[in-house]
Amino acid sequence: MKPQEIKKTVKEKYGQIADRHGIQMESTGCCDGSDCCSGVDYTIFSEKYEHLKGYNPEADMGLGCGIPTEYAKIGEGDTVVDLGSGAGNDCFVARALVGDTGMVIGIDMTESMVEKARENAVRLGYENVEFILGDIEDMPLENNIADVVVSNCVLNLLPDKVKAFREIERILKPGAHLSVSDIVLRGELPGKLKQAAEMYAGCVSGASQLNDYLDIMKNSGLVNIIIQKEKVISIPDEILLKYVDKNEFLAYKKSGTEILSITVYAEKPSKVE
Repeated sequence: MKPQEIKKTVKEKYGQIADRHGIQMESTGCCDGSDCCSGVDYTIFSEKYEHLKGYNPEADMGLGCGIPTEYAKIGEGDTVVDLGSGAGNDCFVARALVGDTGMVIGIDMTESMVEKARENAVRLGYENVEFILGDIEDMPLENNIADVVVSNCVLNLLPDKVKAFREIERILKPGAHLSVSDIVLRGELPGKLKQAAEMYAGCVSGASQLNDYLDIMKNSGLVNIIIQKEKVISIPDEILLKYVDKNEFLAYKKSGTEILSITVYAEKPSKVE
């Protein structure tokens, strides 16, 4: 797919999830806010947030692949930017850490997600949490605004990750840092799985090789890059078999390819005195 086709697919899929989330919060069926009823469970990588201060279940759609806010070294009074903020889950956890003197800004390109996040912020009475409609590859933010950038299983969805990390470096203050959770690969996915639009929106088909992902961060100017957490992700066989035939499935299982969830820390260099 071309970059604009990828973005359109992602917006459509996540728009559908946002529109259905309210209905599913009130039901006992399906997968707690995912789009699994239509064929793909986008919550299969998610982790539990219930133990974190600031967690709000109505903002949690289960669409992440880690908990970057738990590793992000967020301090009181910090300005935090969450990329791909969805209904506000990580923003509200970050808000509990920055307190009343800090600021949290969420950016998302899906209108219905931004609308839902704003509704949640109003309901919770938070005046220092702002949600902006925008493209992570061209953020509507000024230079050197953020003490911390977080993102949860979103950068992987972007067609131009190089541009995205350059934007992250731009909005970070000198000496500031990021902690992002994302899906990466060791080895190659079957061709048909790579081409599946639904699995791209599910954070799989667009996954970069782990070393390539880290190189993109390094080449954007970030330093002190550390993998804070890594875990292997298993996609259920029944999902894989929707996209590949039996022979491709068996070859993939024997290939040693790993789908990984990683949480990565990095810093923007301080200015030279």
